[in-house]
Amino acid sequence: MGIRSFIKKQFIDAIEWDWQDDDVLMWKFPMADNEIQSGASLTVRDGQVAVFINEGQIADIFTAGRYELTTETLPVMTNLRNWRMGFDSPFKSDVLFFSTRLQQGRKWGTTQPVTVRDSEFGMVRLRAFGMYSYKINDVAQFYQTITGMNDSYRAEQIEPQLRNLIVSDLASGLGQSQVPFIDLAANQGLMGDEVKKELQPDFAKYGLSIESFVVENVSLPEALQQTLDKRISMGMIGDMDAYTRYQTAEAIQHAAKNEGGMAGVGAGLGVGMNMGQVMSEAMTPRTQQAQPQQAQQPQQQSQQSATTEAAGATDFTAKLSQLKGLLDQGLISQADYDEAKTKILTQLTQ
Repeated sequence: MGIRSFIKKQFIDAIEWDWQDDDVLMWKFPMADNEIQSGASLTVRDGQVAVFINEGQIADIFTAGRYELTTETLPVMTNLRNWRMGFDSPFKSDVLFFSTRLQQGRKWGTTQPVTVRDSEFGMVRLRAFGMYSYKINDVAQFYQTITGMNDSYRAEQIEPQLRNLIVSDLASGLGQSQVPFIDLAANQGLMGDEVKKELQPDFAKYGLSIESFVVENVSLPEALQQTLDKRISMGMIGDMDAYTRYQTAEAIQHAAKNEGGMAGVGAGLGVGMNMGQVMSEAMTPRTQQAQPQQAQQPQQQSQQSATTEAAGATDFTAKLSQLKGLLDQGLISQADYDEAKTKILTQLTQ
């Protein structure tokens, strides 16, 4: 009885991977010194692929199903072992099970900013993070390049390398998308598709297929983000020249209500207009500032026009001061003053 039990342990009549950890990509069926019985059953479940290895070389590959191991079901093994007339005796072979299920919810992110060329800001450094999913697409390639004859292989062993591939291809993917950073929030799907396209050949080298790639967030360094925030704020103001004229008119009205307040209005008008011009130039992209030297003449004419406008505004100030003096002396009525002031302000803001 003891001898029969010992002999029975030497032969395997059922091969399967009946447990499957989600994180395990490859599992080697434990053979020890045992051999596979002729006519043994092989069970391959959905999301699995079984591979027979003969002396380190891939022989037969089985997808999902139940098989009886015979000469007919092991054609490559039969050829390698010269089983021309079939086989009835046990044989030695390694059996590897690979998980072809989707590995989803994997996180990626840039540990350091990635430098890319932006169509609007020029060279910028971006940080990004998101999620991706992948699966084994070619078990032979995955075995030859990654796992070899290990007893098992887990996703955590390869994913650091996959994250490095993602970061290295991120810059080229962002550059080819040709989407300015300011529009990325509304085009993250497009950016994800471009990066996924760049990653597919690199994943295929390992026998993997990248199934999805999602960009959840893209951010700028703090200093550049502050500059962008200022630009957005100024963009909300709109026409800087109209805004400056409006503030000038408001300042004159407030000054006209206070005795002695008109004295500094003329100087304030000139400073205000110059400030508006400086702010407008500051908000102009660098590519527009770097114009040829012959383009400076219209700028000089614009400055002369601004100076003329400032002088005209000073004349309006003098007229308002005179009206206020006449009102204070009782030479004109309040109604006359209000009517004249309204006409002057109307001319100023036109």
